[in-house]
Amino acid sequence: MSFEAWASLITVVLVMVAMLSNRIAIDVGMAAGLFLLLLLGVSSVEDAFRGVSHQAVLMIGLLFVVAAGLRETGAIQVFAEKVLGRPTKVSVAQLRLMAPVAVLSGFMNNTPVVAMYLSIVDGWARKILISPSKLFIPLSFAAILGGRLTLIGSSSNIVAMGLYLQYLDENSALPAGVNEISSMKQFWGPGAVGLPITIVGIAFILVFSRWLLPTRKPALEVGPDARKYTVQMEVRPDSPIVNKSVEEAGLRHLPGLFLIEIDRLGEPMPAPPPYTLLRAGDVLSLAGILESVVDLRRIRGLVPATDQISKVHADDSQRILVEAVVSHNSPLNRRTVRQSRFRNVYNAAVIAVHRNGEQIKAKVGDIVLKAGDTLLLETHRGFVEAHHNSPDFFLVSGVQGSAPIRHERAWVAVTLFGIFVVCLGFTNVQPVVAAFGCALGMVVTGCLSRAEAHRSVDWQVLVIIACALGIGGALQQTGAAAYLATRILDFCNSSGFGPHGMLFVIFMLCAALAQVITNNGSAAVMFPIAMVTASGLGVSAEPFLFALMMGAGSSFATPLSYQTNLMVYGPGGYRFSDFVFLGIPLTLLMGFVTTLVCPLAFPFNP
Repeated sequence: MSFEAWASLITVVLVMVAMLSNRIAIDVGMAAGLFLLLLLGVSSVEDAFRGVSHQAVLMIGLLFVVAAGLRETGAIQVFAEKVLGRPTKVSVAQLRLMAPVAVLSGFMNNTPVVAMYLSIVDGWARKILISPSKLFIPLSFAAILGGRLTLIGSSSNIVAMGLYLQYLDENSALPAGVNEISSMKQFWGPGAVGLPITIVGIAFILVFSRWLLPTRKPALEVGPDARKYTVQMEVRPDSPIVNKSVEEAGLRHLPGLFLIEIDRLGEPMPAPPPYTLLRAGDVLSLAGILESVVDLRRIRGLVPATDQISKVHADDSQRILVEAVVSHNSPLNRRTVRQSRFRNVYNAAVIAVHRNGEQIKAKVGDIVLKAGDTLLLETHRGFVEAHHNSPDFFLVSGVQGSAPIRHERAWVAVTLFGIFVVCLGFTNVQPVVAAFGCALGMVVTGCLSRAEAHRSVDWQVLVIIACALGIGGALQQTGAAAYLATRILDFCNSSGFGPHGMLFVIFMLCAALAQVITNNGSAAVMFPIAMVTASGLGVSAEPFLFALMMGAGSSFATPLSYQTNLMVYGPGGYRFSDFVFLGIPLTLLMGFVTTLVCPLAFPFNP
């Protein structure tokens, strides 16, 4: 091999070692690897940074905006409640998550599927008290497995089939074993092998993830020192929870939240049972941790029971929750909220007060404030900047994810997303163009603000993917990947491997290459090798073609191998080794299943 090929291989090894050590951030490690290739002259500036404008990077960035639009309008919440439910066991939660994700990924690009589910799973895990690290890798792996179900399930399937059709066109005299493939077989052929693979793969994750997938992020736990608030929320007449029981409204499923009392037309109902029906105008007194108070605001038609909220001068899109700690020198000391004219002075409404774990039973306006009280405020986004140095407060901080939900825009967000899915699955519109249109539509129609669109993009993920594409391109362009694959295949062929053995080798080589040069790069590099192998063995090329599709799409072993793995890496709090320990056994199992099923679906000698 050339110097450039050796340098690219060594760089990949160094990056992986750095990731396995967990001593360096993944984006820093990937950027350092790309810089080393530039420094050694292995990659040109144009080639190294081609990933920045790659469609995958642009697509994922736009999908973060699309997912934010669905989240900020409450459309995701409705979907989650309908499909995912409230399982109490990890395995049941994983199954209810993976099954629909795999099916969706068979008919649309799996990247938007995972992008949509990221927000769903984060909130769902908190509500069902299951560690998100038990769910995010299964989410990504299910999306990858589902991509094996149809031709359009994965771009690597399309690449491999396109190369095969091109191979047919360019050879007037076709070699033995190379035959035309009907359009029906082109579309559904991957599913003949992919369906068994998906079923076995999901079953493997359900059984073995309890040992191979450690808990990296704890489920939300309410400790004795958790900051709790008592809030009064009013049920509006247009709320969907009207005439629903407390249980059906989801008020018993928010962690660390307790319904203390219902005030109905001035008549208190203390400690209402879960079957109590809610009525329009009910004022609910609830005590809970901050995260659950934020979740309350996401229930349509449930608003703070104070007329001060409507008097705050701020557009709905600019409202957030803020925590402010009263200082010793504050003019608020020893005065009630009402006496302090808080809303007039600060353009903010106090909706709850925390005082050293003490339950304050008075109405908010009648609470006498003391130094050290933490006030939960509804106000405008500029409040934190305006008052962070104010002598009236010890500390002022915004509450993440507390912007009000635009429920009235949910139908717009769902419509835009539906058009996006139709464009992906049933038209010739390029995926990145469809994603751009959907993201732009979310902003233009008011499903989310321009500032929220900017904040929704996870730039770390985009940097990682762009660098990974640059490093993978170097492996392919220097010939290092093709050289190694050819040498290994020659060795196996000379060792007397039969058709089944060579099928397994093709699968594993494709899977190995997919970890470092992407699934599409693996399919492109291995296609001519697979065709030569089938011809040399004197058997049909079809089982090798579909085994190549399965192998190129088996991007399980590292977080660098596929964009959905990178998307869940941070939210799950994972280490590099978590993908290795679960992904390698899963890849080997997929290889064995492919070796058994492929010759049955596509015989060696048709």
